[in-house]
Amino acid sequence: MSGESEALLLPESVAFGEGVELIIVRSGDVLTIYPARMTTTTMQERLAALPAPSEIEVRETGPLPGRKLR
Repeated sequence: MSGESEALLLPESVAFGEGVELIIVRSGDVLTIYPARMTTTTMQERLAALPAPSEIEVRETGPLPGRKLR
């Protein structure tokens, strides 16, 4: 219990991390927990914060093997 509410403690191996807003859906005795949708701005900020790759793979141009062209 946490005050007048029930609290749920997740092991670190399955935790979502600090500051992540979660949605909890109850279906009978089953609870489904998943992160709330991010705003586009938040997603862009997180993507911009990722490190740049050391190299960028160059894709081959041309038809893919095993596919018929229309």
